[in-house]
This record gives sequence, C-alpha cells and structure tokens, in this order.
Amino acid sequence: MNLFYLLKPKATVVYLDKNATLRSGLSAMRQHGYTAVPVIDESGEYIGTVSEGDFLWHVLESPRLSGSFWDQCHVIDIVNEERNRPVKSDVGMEELLLRVMDQNFVPVVDDRSTFIGIITRKAIIQYFYEKEKQQLSREKSDGVET
Repeated sequence: MNLFYLLKPKATVVYLDKNATLRSGLSAMRQHGYTAVPVIDESGEYIGTVSEGDFLWHVLESPRLSGSFWDQCHVIDIVNEERNRPVKSDVGMEELLLRVMDQNFVPVVDDRSTFIGIITRKAIIQYFYEKEKQQLSREKSDGVET
C-alpha cells in the first residue's frame, strides 16, 4: 500500500508557522474548525503539533494577561514536540494504524524532515472500509459463479 494514496498534501493542510502569534494561531484554528494543527519552521521542517489545550494551558500559566499578550507570544512557545510524532513517507500501514489509534492525524515528512502533509484517521478508516467492501463483493461474486 502506497502511503501517498492516503496523504493530504501540505498545500491542502492547515498548519502554523512556529513564529505565528497566539492570536493568529487561534484565529486560524477557529476559522478552519480544527482543535490541533501541525507547526513547521521557516524551512518547512515539522516541529510538532499545537492544540487548543496548549493555548489554554499557556494562558492559564502566564502571569501577563494584557491585550498585547496575544501578539507577543508565539506558537513555538507552546508547541508540543512530542505529540503527533511524524512518520517518514516510506512508513508501513501497520505503523500508521498504531498511530491513528491515539491521534487524529499523522504528520508525514520526507528524508530531510520537511513536512509534506498529513494522513487523517478518516482517510485510513475509509481505505479499510473500501478494501473490506471490495473483499465482500469478490466473495459474493465467487459464490454466485459456483
């Protein structure tokens, strides 16, 4: 199974630059309706994932809650580098399945750690649904021919 069949390319994925302000990061997440998004650096390297919870905990732990707070803090200050660890483009389906059991999407990077897109849990479930449907169809037609 070729991973690229399931890949949502970077051009179609909402992600944040590590230097985005908290205000712009939250705004982008709200606009697109996502609760977590990948974060990349200026060279396109995957840094980690940031979630609504990361924003909330940062605000709660910050002693300076003035209006400029949202424009002075950056996404890199709150990104969780351990969440949603990326996979390389040659990863096997078994590893993808293990990852999506614990996360909604799997970031995909190339050999230079450059972010190239994500694979969503939905895409993997859809793949296996279609595969099972085809198998049932084959079994049904084999039974009819006999």
